[in-house]
Amino acid sequence: MSAPKKVVLAYSGGLDTSIILKWLEAEYGCEVVTFTADLGQGEELEPARRKAELMGVKPENIHIEDVREEFVRDFVFPMFRANAQYEGLYLLGTSIARPLISKRLVEIAAACGADAVAHGATGKGNDQVRFELAAYALNPEIKVIAPWREWDLTSRTRLLEFAEMHQIPIAKDKRGEAPFSVDANLLHTSSEGKVLEDPAIEAPDYVYQRTVAPEDAPDVAEYIEITYEKGDPVAIDGKALSPAEMLTALNELGGKHGIGRLDLVEGRFVGMKSRGIYETPGGTIMLEAHRGIESITLDRGAAHLKDELMPKYAELIYNGFWYSPERDMLQALIDESQKHVSGTVRLKLYKGLCQTVGRWSEHSLYSEEHVTFEDDAGAYDQKDAAGFIQINALRLKLLAARDRRIK
Repeated sequence: MSAPKKVVLAYSGGLDTSIILKWLEAEYGCEVVTFTADLGQGEELEPARRKAELMGVKPENIHIEDVREEFVRDFVFPMFRANAQYEGLYLLGTSIARPLISKRLVEIAAACGADAVAHGATGKGNDQVRFELAAYALNPEIKVIAPWREWDLTSRTRLLEFAEMHQIPIAKDKRGEAPFSVDANLLHTSSEGKVLEDPAIEAPDYVYQRTVAPEDAPDVAEYIEITYEKGDPVAIDGKALSPAEMLTALNELGGKHGIGRLDLVEGRFVGMKSRGIYETPGGTIMLEAHRGIESITLDRGAAHLKDELMPKYAELIYNGFWYSPERDMLQALIDESQKHVSGTVRLKLYKGLCQTVGRWSEHSLYSEEHVTFEDDAGAYDQKDAAGFIQINALRLKLLAARDRRIK
C-alpha cells in the first residue's frame, strides 16, 4: 500500500488514539484529520477538540459531531425491530455503533480529499473487522490503516515512552495498567480485560457504571407505558420522544432499577472467546416492550419466522456485515413484519427485572371471544379440533405402525 497523504482518524481524545495520531504523522508523514462522534457515551467531547489542537491538528481538520439521533433512529431501532441478540443474550451495543462511525469516516474523507481512514481497534478483536468491512462496503477504493497491526509499540511501557517522546499528555492513572477497558454509547457500556479476564470470578461492583445493583434498587416497583408505531417506540406514558430522547429516558429508568446487566463469555468473529460485562438498561426494556406489543399484533407465522431468522441477523451485525445485501434483505423482511406493530405496552420495573404486564392495540389479533373459558357464543366450534388433530397425527400413526411392524 502506498503511503497515504491525508488520513481521517477515528479519534476519542484518549491516550491510545492520541498516540495513533502522532504515529501516523511520524510513520507516513501525512496530514491527519480527526473525527470524534458523540454517540451518547456520556463524556464531554470538547476536551477531544482541545487535545487535537494541542497536538497540532488544524482547527478545520477537527470534526466533532453529535450523531445520537442518527445512531438510534437509523441503526438501533432497525436492529431492535428484529429483537436481535447475539448468542441469545448480547444486545449488540458496540457492534451497532461501528457502521455509523465508519460511514462518517468515509464521508469526511470524501469531503476533505483524504485517501485513507484509520481506527484504534486492536488485531485481536471484532472492531477491526467491523470498521474495515463497513469502510470497504461504502468505498472500495479507500485505504484503511490499523496501527495496532502495524507498529512495534507492543506494550504499555512502549506506548508511554512514545507518548513522552512526542510530548503527548499522559493522565497520571494511565501510567499504570488500567483495571479494564470500557466502550460506551447511548445503547450500552461494555467492559472487558484485566480484572474481568478470568470468567470464573464475579465482576467487581465498580465495573458497573449505568445500573445500580438490583438488590440496591428501589423496593417499590415502577410501572411505565411505552407506545409503539410500526415497530419503533415513540412515547413513554403518553409523552412523545425522539429516538435519542427515548433511549436516554429508558436508560435512566432501567439504570435506577438495576435492569440490563449481562456477564457474557462470547465467541468472537476472529475465533477466540472473550468475557465482557455489558449494561444495556434502556435496550433491555425496549426488547421486552417490543416483544410485548408483537405478541398481540404479529401473526404466529410471521413471529416464528422472525425468531428463526434473528440469530442470522444478529450474527451479521456482530461480524460487521451491516452494509451487506443479506442484511438489507433481512431488514426488508423484518420491516414488512412491523406494519401493524403499533400499540401500547405496560411494563413493571423492579430490582433488575422488566416484565410486560399489559398490552393493547387497535391492530391486535387477540380475540377474547375465541379464547375465553366462558361461553364463546359460537365463535369457535371445539369439535373442529378433532379433525385437525387426526390429520396432524396421520404421519405419526404411520411411523408408529411401521416401527411396530418391523420389530
